[in-house]
Amino acid sequence: MLSKKAHNDMTDAELIAQYKLTGESTWLGMLYTRYTSLVYGVCLKYLKDRDDAKDGVMQLYEKLSETLKTHEVQHFKSWLYVTARNQCLMQLRSKKGKFTEEISPFVVETAPEMHLEDGTELESNLGKLEQCIEKLNPEQKICVRLFFLEEKCYKDIAQITGYDLNQVKSFIQNGKRNLKICMEQNG
Repeated sequence: MLSKKAHNDMTDAELIAQYKLTGESTWLGMLYTRYTSLVYGVCLKYLKDRDDAKDGVMQLYEKLSETLKTHEVQHFKSWLYVTARNQCLMQLRSKKGKFTEEISPFVVETAPEMHLEDGTELESNLGKLEQCIEKLNPEQKICVRLFFLEEKCYKDIAQITGYDLNQVKSFIQNGKRNLKICMEQNG
């Protein structure tokens, strides 16, 4: 077993490799500990609740224990940030419509100081984007989701879908164009 000093000197890639090799959660724990505050910050930014953010940190760790076994991650810190953000956004979407408190539209319209433009606008845009993604043809939809939401490269998308590389590029390019048109039409 390596000394504590040796663990701290290991790169993210080395810790991931040890985790994949041995399957021991100790390696993943050492890696994740480096970025716990980053993940907590991201979760707190999006979820706006300390307890939900703490839960998000733990849920992401559980998710990573499976994901890292099968995925190749080149730049762990940036990949982890995006994964944490996506998890929070998915959590926010799943909660959408489950609130029990009803807010009068007149209160929102007449009290500009109560508007949370960033959060409200972001949520509105995410909803519109999701609707526009659903309107894409099936080939564009799957390629766009894999590329932008799951951050897969063209090659991985080609392997997953069975499309050739040029088809994948075309579906993504056309999907982006169609999403832009749809978003502009929907305000």
